Amino acid sequence: MKAPTLALVACTLALLAGCGKTTPPSTTPTGTAAPAPKARGMIGVSLLTLDNPFFKVIGDNITAEGAKRGYDTIVVSGDKDVAKQGNQIKDFIVKKVSAIVLSPCDSKSIIPVIQEANAAGIPVFTVDIPCNEPGVKIATQIATDNYGGGKEAGRAMIEALGEAGGKIAVLHFKQAESCLLRVKGFREVIDAYNAGGKGKIDIVTELESGGAKDMGYKAAEDALQAHPDLRGIFAINDPAALGARAALEKGGKTGVLIVGFDGQPEGKQAIKDGKIYADPIQFPDRMGVQMVDAIVRHSKGETLPPQILIPTSLYRKADGQKDSELK
Repeated sequence: MKAPTLALVACTLALLAGCGKTTPPSTTPTGTAAPAPKARGMIGVSLLTLDNPFFKVIGDNITAEGAKRGYDTIVVSGDKDVAKQGNQIKDFIVKKVSAIVLSPCDSKSIIPVIQEANAAGIPVFTVDIPCNEPGVKIATQIATDNYGGGKEAGRAMIEALGEAGGKIAVLHFKQAESCLLRVKGFREVIDAYNAGGKGKIDIVTELESGGAKDMGYKAAEDALQAHPDLRGIFAINDPAALGARAALEKGGKTGVLIVGFDGQPEGKQAIKDGKIYADPIQFPDRMGVQMVDAIVRHSKGETLPPQILIPTSLYRKADGQKDSELK
């Protein structure tokens, strides 16, 4: 009887040892273990710049949603450098990733390396910044409705300046097609307003901001020096808008109203604090999730639309005051 007794004790100890620190498998509502997502491969993601929180949110959400759907993800920053981004994509091709996602640093210059991915049979998706150039195959583009958002920014500027109108500056980033669309929509709304014979809004200068705080600061300084009676600034993203705000504060300028674009936490806080008038806000988290969904659908042979656009929503001070995520 000793042998069976020892065996029973050993089994009991083994069970007790296994109860303390191991994590039980996840279960479904019925109590059965949830199946692990089917391994699908790897997604290679090269974004314009991870210095901008907007793109980091996109990358983080692609990574998180990809993990739920069975993908590993590599996210790298192109740092607004076409050559660097080209090398990153070449590296993805060598790694034989299942899909490539990029926000092009320059939609024209990136064509040859996208063609290399096409030739390797790797589907290419673009996010936020499109590549609508001939000679490349893009599975789909997922982006903010930048043209519609630009129109929304134009309406916000009209609202901000009121019937008096006045001179305004545009802080651009012409390297990005998304920003070209924003400014196009903005200008169309301002032109239509001016044609109505109301208080004229005069776009007196359009300067390069690089979509960055430091360059936005310098551009705003230059605009104010050339036009001391400036009444408004449209900046194509929050970093440029925040740079412009800093330039206004340093110059002691009051009464100059800023309309930005993005809805990053720092931008929203500035709106709540009355430093920026309004933003058409984007939803980078949705872009990341929808991108992974599009990759999965494409892998199953589904035909995707050429682009999937996510509308903006205008965010004003009243929205900031109700925003529990802000200070």
